[in-house]
Amino acid sequence: MNPFGIQEYPDYPISGAMRYEFSPYESNGGSIVGIAGDDFAVIAGDTRLSSGYNIHSSTQSKLFQLAPLTVLASTGCWCDTLSLIGLMKVRLQMYENTHLKVMTTDAVAQLLSITMYNRRFFPYYVSNILAGIDKEGKGVIYSYDPIGHCERTTYRAGGTAGPLLQPVLDSQIGFKNMDSTETQMPKLTKERAVSIASDTFISATERDIYTGDSVLINIITKDGVEVKQMKLRKD
Repeated sequence: MNPFGIQEYPDYPISGAMRYEFSPYESNGGSIVGIAGDDFAVIAGDTRLSSGYNIHSSTQSKLFQLAPLTVLASTGCWCDTLSLIGLMKVRLQMYENTHLKVMTTDAVAQLLSITMYNRRFFPYYVSNILAGIDKEGKGVIYSYDPIGHCERTTYRAGGTAGPLLQPVLDSQIGFKNMDSTETQMPKLTKERAVSIASDTFISATERDIYTGDSVLINIITKDGVEVKQMKLRKD
């Protein structure tokens, strides 16, 4: 018994004592990948939405087009994802109504960082990757931590299979631990980026039960967004 009269229970189980726990967060699984090239960006996400061993949906897209040349991939706690996407769309619409123009990819990336940082004391439990075309016409990838820290890069993986996907990207795109004098590094084309993204999800599906069913791939160029879908294993 502490001085305030509140009884404290030890960590080990006690016969007859009941302990109630509550967590506002829940991981609904899913994985995302973003790859940027000279004049394109590829972003992909699986369509499985689950909780523990229960699959709620096999066709849920985790890709959200926020601007004509900007796509956000978000996974984690699904209710937080929907809340964040809804708030972003409202603020993007307010910007368009005020300035009579669409926000650029760089500006969307900054807005997302600020929006997440404003919730730093009760953060969105999500993993975000933003892909698009910048003002110079180059492909860009932005990755985030839960409190909004932003990093501009050329490739990134996130979600439950992120630790499995990132080493594949490091090898195939970043050419980590390879001797460039002995091996001719292939150029990153749009077709090769799509192929690598597909292969990473095929590999992740074999090892992560929260990633599966199918993968949606958005290919972003100056002409718009092209959508592709590939089936994955369903068990």
